[in-house]
Amino acid sequence: MMILKTIFKKPVDRPIEGVIKADDEASLRLEIEEYVLTNEVEKRFESFLDAYNNYEGANGVWISGFFGSGKSHLLKMLAFLLENRQIDGASALELFLPKCGENEILRGDLKRAVATPSKSILFNIDQKADVISKTQIDALLAVFVKVFDEMCGYYGKQGHIAQFERDLDSRGFYEKFKSAYESTSGRAWQKGREQSLLETKNIAKAYALATGGDEASSLGILDKYRSQYRVSIEDFAEQVHAYIERQSPDFRLNFFVDEVGQYIAENIKLMTNLQTIAESLATKCRGRAWIFVTAQEEMGTVVGEMSKQQGNDFSKIQARFANRMKLTSSDVAEVIQKRLLVKTEECIGLLSDIYHAQSNNFKTLFDFTDGSQNYRNYQDKDHFIQSYPFIPYQFALFQSAIQNLSQHNAFEGKHSSVGERSMLGVFQQVAIQIGNHEIGQLATFDLMFEGIRTSLKSNIQRAIIQAENHLDDPFAIRVLKSLFLVKYVKEFKPTLHNLCTLMLGGFNQDLSALHKKIEEALNLLEQQTYIQRNGELYEYLTDEEKDVEQEIKNTEVETSDVTAELEAMVFDHIIKQRKIRHEENGQDYPFSRKLDDRLHGREYELTIHIISPFHENTGNESILRMQSMGRDELIILMPPDERLVRDLLMYKRTEKYIRQNMSVTQQEAIKRILTDKGFQNRERYAELQQRIQNLMGKATLFVAGADIEIGPEDAQTRVQRGFHELISRAYPNLRMLRGITYTENDITKCLKHSQQGLFGNDANTLAESEQELLAFIHSNNRSGMRSTLKNLLEKFERKPYGWHYAAVLCTLANLCARGKVEVRTDGNLLEEDELERALRNTHGYSNVVLEPQVEFTASQVRALKEFFEDFFDAPPRASEAKALGNETSTALKELTHQLNPLAAQAPQYPFLNALIPALEKLKELTGKPYTWHLTELTRQKDTLLNMKESVIDPIRKFMSGPQKTIFDDARKFVQTQEPNFAYIEGDETAQVVASLTDSECFKGNRMQQVKTQVETLQRKVTAQIEAEIAKAKETVAALKGRLCGMAEFSALNGEQQEQITRPFNEFNSGLERQKLIAVIRDTLRRFEESDYHRLLSQMTSWAQPAPAPEPAPQSGKTATPDAGTKPTPPAKPEPRIEYVPSRSVKVSFDKAWLADETDVEHYLESMREALLVEIRKGKRIQI
Repeated sequence: MMILKTIFKKPVDRPIEGVIKADDEASLRLEIEEYVLTNEVEKRFESFLDAYNNYEGANGVWISGFFGSGKSHLLKMLAFLLENRQIDGASALELFLPKCGENEILRGDLKRAVATPSKSILFNIDQKADVISKTQIDALLAVFVKVFDEMCGYYGKQGHIAQFERDLDSRGFYEKFKSAYESTSGRAWQKGREQSLLETKNIAKAYALATGGDEASSLGILDKYRSQYRVSIEDFAEQVHAYIERQSPDFRLNFFVDEVGQYIAENIKLMTNLQTIAESLATKCRGRAWIFVTAQEEMGTVVGEMSKQQGNDFSKIQARFANRMKLTSSDVAEVIQKRLLVKTEECIGLLSDIYHAQSNNFKTLFDFTDGSQNYRNYQDKDHFIQSYPFIPYQFALFQSAIQNLSQHNAFEGKHSSVGERSMLGVFQQVAIQIGNHEIGQLATFDLMFEGIRTSLKSNIQRAIIQAENHLDDPFAIRVLKSLFLVKYVKEFKPTLHNLCTLMLGGFNQDLSALHKKIEEALNLLEQQTYIQRNGELYEYLTDEEKDVEQEIKNTEVETSDVTAELEAMVFDHIIKQRKIRHEENGQDYPFSRKLDDRLHGREYELTIHIISPFHENTGNESILRMQSMGRDELIILMPPDERLVRDLLMYKRTEKYIRQNMSVTQQEAIKRILTDKGFQNRERYAELQQRIQNLMGKATLFVAGADIEIGPEDAQTRVQRGFHELISRAYPNLRMLRGITYTENDITKCLKHSQQGLFGNDANTLAESEQELLAFIHSNNRSGMRSTLKNLLEKFERKPYGWHYAAVLCTLANLCARGKVEVRTDGNLLEEDELERALRNTHGYSNVVLEPQVEFTASQVRALKEFFEDFFDAPPRASEAKALGNETSTALKELTHQLNPLAAQAPQYPFLNALIPALEKLKELTGKPYTWHLTELTRQKDTLLNMKESVIDPIRKFMSGPQKTIFDDARKFVQTQEPNFAYIEGDETAQVVASLTDSECFKGNRMQQVKTQVETLQRKVTAQIEAEIAKAKETVAALKGRLCGMAEFSALNGEQQEQITRPFNEFNSGLERQKLIAVIRDTLRRFEESDYHRLLSQMTSWAQPAPAPEPAPQSGKTATPDAGTKPTPPAKPEPRIEYVPSRSVKVSFDKAWLADETDVEHYLESMREALLVEIRKGKRIQI
């Protein structure tokens, strides 16, 4: 059988360099010949060469890749290629061109780049910076200056000496100085400058000889340089520029800086240094000075993190290092495959057979599960042949492993580097180790550990060293190494299945045996505290973690604490509810929470009893069944599970340990471990919950020893369904409710059913639940016991009923509504709202007394029904006694409410006072209990019906019919025309008023008589008003005729005449609108005595001629009268004429009437004298 080491084309154990040191120039030809130009690197090469040959401002190249990915190797290749160094008789370009294959573009670009003359300065920044502190402001610049000085042939270790040498060189004295020094001191200057402090005199003498100066003045020349020496980026750029200018045209100076990313790390000053150096070289040299650097992180990641933390802007450095070359795990895999794993032709056939036989199993064998990241599997036959005996996931997973170990300071050295090992070196070592295995075997992941072992810190791998010394199980140690490698790889979940994938050593391996073997190894490692298990995940423990883990295992916890935690998990997180709703009636039932025979919390009639793996009889089901007999308990028997017991104990121990130590410990490492433990414990808690849920889903359920058959549903559903079965068995009388769901809000509906007539005519038909309640009340009544609402609820909420309190109250409400039960407090019967309040008031249940309803005869019920129909003109809705009595009471109240607003209108309708006795009678009846209506009300039947027929019905008909309109119209007519009634003859007025004030006017046809009387009276009033208006108009027309016939009127102009006659017209117009006779007469009198008098005076005044005006004085003369002339007295105003109405002239006469001619003569004589007396006084008599 062929063994693995024979399948490779090149000897697998030949020397292959690990990490290529940039300053190691040995074996260069072999390095270049074996360099693998991967597809990805080839593309990046093309991009870089395009930028290098066509400079556009970016003079920086950033090469990034994880540890061991070949960054330093690529950097070295670039340095050799661009400088086109001669190696063993051939140029670097000649050795490299065959790798370009048929890529003519890459070939052309390489030749063009090499054609540009250049010098490469290749250095590892860590090694060159060994004497320079990173805390120096210009630490990075100092390294660049040092390597540049060394390249120029100066002493880079001491910048001031290099400056001294540069100055001598620039003046042409350097070679003379070296010769003079050597002849003076007897040693070469290259040796002497290393001991410059001891060579002061020789240096002064040589300097004087070389420059032709004075030796005394030359003494201490280097001290002066030391004191004045300052490193400056601008000066450095100038020096580089000066150097380039001294070379051939297009010459370039390229700096190749290895591991600059680690050196800078997160040092903001060093990053700023690099930015400024690149910027200054670009500005001064204009693309003729390039900087190539390597780093583990991409440029964007490094700069982005710094910008986020420091708030700095690194956009310039990003622009300067725009050329990026990133190496990935696929690049590394390709390099390993091409340098190490190339197979012989004979082997390819064998591997093809293995591929065809096993390819269908690859997914099962090599894919990770349980939430791990998906890693690459074998893609096809060629990929399988290229990778074998390694599995594709190993390249990426090992890369993540060393990256994460480095981030956790697992490696020795300043910058946590992988050290001497590269990925290639590690895979070569594994290949050598399994070289004697038969073909078909595989490299297991644990073998990678040996490749990095020498670079690891001892405290990190101490657990493995201890295991190797103390454990007799080599396989367990290999599992431990695998767990060590993946300890910090968050994307990988170290479950049992995934560890089987890591440890699979061949295609013919028995997977179930491997599974068992690994499980045993894990148990051993956990027991010995080399690892910890958190749920399904296993984790390697470092020294400190191991100590903490052991202390946790030794932590004592109380059994009661563990039980309480388990109880909370089961009841609070899985069952969740404190009550479970019964699916048949929607009622919530509380339950006792019992775990392993211990009650937690309050006790109720029903119990959910969990038997956990902690119970002493967890494996003895028959004993548990026997113990459950006669108990109202749902037993949930969880399957035995040692893992649950261990994990729950570990959870409580860890919780207690963290609580006790987190605030006490001062060590940051321990605090970090405790924080991680806390996180892991939270994950353990979640896993415990899921585990309990799964166990509950598989649990056996039984009640009183009898199994409950429930399918494989989720735990919560199973518990609920089991509890429903417990309810059905514990409460057999629950079926009496017929599955109806009652709520407290239904009480009102139940109490009002009787009023709505929902029970039909058969009042004796009761539901089974109602019969049960009524029987309990009757039984207590017969035995002389008082039934209260409190003991009714206590009776029916418990076994064998289990009724919800709302169901009991609603059933009682139905009995009350149907007249089967009376409810009293303090001896008072409760009805309607009071009854509803009593049923809702939970605090008063002990005072609410229940009694069987008094029975009434059929004749009593019939008599009340007949009265109801006669009195209210409609049949009652209720048919049983109590409901009928209540309905009658309600109807009487309603009638009272209807009549009250009518009686309130008595001031407008006096006859409504007839309702007052009827209302008083109705109010007497409304306060009576329903029993009174059934026994006493019918005795007053005649009185009430007579009151209805003689008063209530006529008045309601009157107030809702046309008679009310007639009354309203008549009352309004009387109110408006009452002043005119004094001028009307006949007795109609008295008749109408008498009818309106009659207290019985609402009876018979009295309103029709009133309507006739009002119409007659209205005609008389209208005729009288019209006569009065005509008479007044006639009188005023006579006055106007006299006035217009007078000479004074004729003397007036047209406008004045119109003003005099206008009031006559206005009088007539105003008179037409008057409806009251007294007002018409008064208006006429006022016109005669006042308005007419005023018009005569006005006319006379206008008719008198105006007095002649005074002659105006002549022009030039004053108006002053002559001394001898008397002034003319002013004209007297015309006296105002007074008019006296003829009726106001007092005529003296001694008789009350005129009886004969003589009396007439005497009266006329007296009148003549009286009139003349007034005229003589200057008055005029108005006739």
